[in-house]
Amino acid sequence: MKAGTAREEKETIIGWDIGGAHLKMARAEHGQITLATTLKASMWLGLDQVRKALNRLRPLFQSNATHVFTMTGELSDGFPSREDGIRGILDFIDTEFGRDSVRIYAGRAGFVDLSRAYDLGPDIASANWHATAELSARTETDGLFVDMGSTTTDIIAFQNGKLRNAGYSDAERLLTGELVYTGFTRSALIGIAERVPVRGTMTPLMNEYFANTADLGRILGTLDEADDHYPAADRRAKSLAGSIGRLARMVGRDSTDLDESEWIDIARWFSEHQLRMIYNGAFMVAGNARLNQAAPIVGAGIGRPQIMQLARRLERPYVDFGSLIASSQEARDHASKAAPAAAVALLWSGREKP
Repeated sequence: MKAGTAREEKETIIGWDIGGAHLKMARAEHGQITLATTLKASMWLGLDQVRKALNRLRPLFQSNATHVFTMTGELSDGFPSREDGIRGILDFIDTEFGRDSVRIYAGRAGFVDLSRAYDLGPDIASANWHATAELSARTETDGLFVDMGSTTTDIIAFQNGKLRNAGYSDAERLLTGELVYTGFTRSALIGIAERVPVRGTMTPLMNEYFANTADLGRILGTLDEADDHYPAADRRAKSLAGSIGRLARMVGRDSTDLDESEWIDIARWFSEHQLRMIYNGAFMVAGNARLNQAAPIVGAGIGRPQIMQLARRLERPYVDFGSLIASSQEARDHASKAAPAAAVALLWSGREKP
């Protein structure tokens, strides 16, 4: 390999987060994020969906870059087990990228080459939260890292530059409050509450996937439409009227049964109820770590509008993940939305060289 090529390979790092619903990519050049993006990739329909998303991104990265990966897609029901999922995704990486310039993020075990990764499944599985929280801890020292994506919310305390997570696996983090299974666009409303107040009466919800949290954000004006990569629950229009119609169906009504202002109030109630779920998790995590009240909330993901509300409720300062990292101004917002991909790229770029 020529010396110039080797130098470029070290200076250009591509971070990847292979999820169950999205493929996230971030490019770091000379230790700075210059590009980040998120694409729909329905893992449950097979790895070909991920391959299609990857092929759309190929023009954006150099063949001589170093590629570093984290994943959550092993949880997809496209695999019979998490172990099969990890192996399947590692095989996919091997096929698409080879092994020479590939590293896998194994959380507490650090970066490993692809050959070793096959033996570190418990460390690799859904370790993307570890990468983003670790990078935050190296910059902010003390804080509560919160990443709200399309489906889940990660909450991790860190103190004195060290992570204070009580759990590691998804099962453990569900128990500690560090993983709250609610997200900003893809979560079904029936997963947030069983009843909702409609004209002063607590009304049971239809136990159906009639509406999701993207509808709430659309009604309340907090959703960036570019972040909603999937069809609406009824596959109809992604509009204010369409979202109100889907929300109405959750309580057995048509949108014309109530005034628009009433539907907005109901959407606000759902959003508050979801925020309370996240608040409860954050309260547990901060309390378990005995986190100083001055420690900020570090917010990442597409759900940062909710995280900003969380910071206000917890009476903590808010710091955006994008403001902590080395990034071009143009890439900063997208890097925060694709935080795990940006984190692994920057962690590898800034690692101590042998």
